[in-house]
Amino acid sequence: MFQIGKTIVSEDLIEKDFVCNLGACKGECCIAGEAGAPLDIEEVAILSAIYKDVKPFLRPEGIAAIEKQGTSIVSDFDELETTLVDGAECAYVTFTDKGIASCGIEDAFNAGKSHFRKPISCHLYPVRVQEYSEFSAVNYHKWDICDDACVLGKELQVPVYKFVKDALIRKFGEDWYKELETVSMTFKK
Repeated sequence: MFQIGKTIVSEDLIEKDFVCNLGACKGECCIAGEAGAPLDIEEVAILSAIYKDVKPFLRPEGIAAIEKQGTSIVSDFDELETTLVDGAECAYVTFTDKGIASCGIEDAFNAGKSHFRKPISCHLYPVRVQEYSEFSAVNYHKWDICDDACVLGKELQVPVYKFVKDALIRKFGEDWYKELETVSMTFKK
């Protein structure tokens, strides 16, 4: 672990390699699991505000789940999350004609219909951020459904922090990311 500002960062971001291999996993991270994507309090308001713009990009099952449960939910553990369809996939998930999971929120963003790309937890994955009162813990989340992404990352020699560069800058800023690059160069020597 090392510190950058008010973050404690796992060395795994530098040591582990990762590049999503959607051809292999088909976007399983948007489908598997027992919970929706973690949300920040600000994102709850954003999802509510942009729903009308995102709705045309969603599947009927997702629309039904959102209209029944809301654009986000509070879990049994008091955590904010995206809504699920029947306790399974994220309500915002869409599928390409090849059966690969995509994101209706990001589809709306890419079409210029929304200013919001997608929840930061999705954008950062496989990095997870845990907020504490004095600092944020920035960790790599190992999930067996991403084994193909680890293999591809190793093949291409792309460390986790480079794979999620845009998301890390979105979350922590350009200066923070530059410091992470500096730490990485020092760490590898």
